[in-house]
Amino acid sequence: DHPVTIKQRIVSVLAVSVMCPFALLFIAEDATESQGYSMWQYLGLRREAIIPAAVLPLLVTMILFLGPLYMTYLDYWNESDTVCQGKKFRVTPSTVHILWLRNYIVAPFTEEFVFRACMLPLLTPCLGTTSSIFICPLFFGVAHIHHVSEKLRFRKRGDESIWLPAIFQFFYTSIFGAYSAFLFIRTGHLIGPFLSHAFCNIMGFPELEMIPQYPPNQRAIIWTLLVLGLVMCVALLAPVTNPDYYESLFYVDQQLVKV
Repeated sequence: DHPVTIKQRIVSVLAVSVMCPFALLFIAEDATESQGYSMWQYLGLRREAIIPAAVLPLLVTMILFLGPLYMTYLDYWNESDTVCQGKKFRVTPSTVHILWLRNYIVAPFTEEFVFRACMLPLLTPCLGTTSSIFICPLFFGVAHIHHVSEKLRFRKRGDESIWLPAIFQFFYTSIFGAYSAFLFIRTGHLIGPFLSHAFCNIMGFPELEMIPQYPPNQRAIIWTLLVLGLVMCVALLAPVTNPDYYESLFYVDQQLVKV
């Protein structure tokens, strides 16, 4: 989280993001006259149905977080600031802007662009849409455990305390990766996964261990909203992301690249 390190990593990931479309273009084959889509359209950078593609996936993601959103509401109005005070991340004014830029703009955009927009057009012609949704996130999950090598090198903690969080992070980032890949393939747009990713970074992983600190009546509401949000998200996800609404190219033509 050092500002210098953050700036260096922002430059490096932006450089990789610029290189990825060229790598994709290098192995792409020419489209026939009946296809005629540009590479950028396959990467989800297109105008067709962009407003619903931005709003609806984000709305479904927010429904999934009904419980954490209610907890955030309670914390905001808690004048004593005693509930969940341990989860606050304090930064100096000089670093807060670079952290905000990294967490909510650069990281969501570059990760979605590389791991969804540039990777899924490579996988779907060979594996199909369903398999690609579950295989693509594995690369995304592995990319989130690189801190293990640094921690092992400096041995700041025991092996167990290093590997268990890394394994947990691999699983939940892979699950989110599958969710984001589903959004990208179904809508054919990058903006929906990007906004949903940014929102999830803002909310963080639901802090279920903090629920017992709330009063009993509020705990009941939180658990109800957690379950309701999950059920509603599962029920709405498929109909809200109907490819017909977005003219998704993944359901029109899957022959962008030669595998």
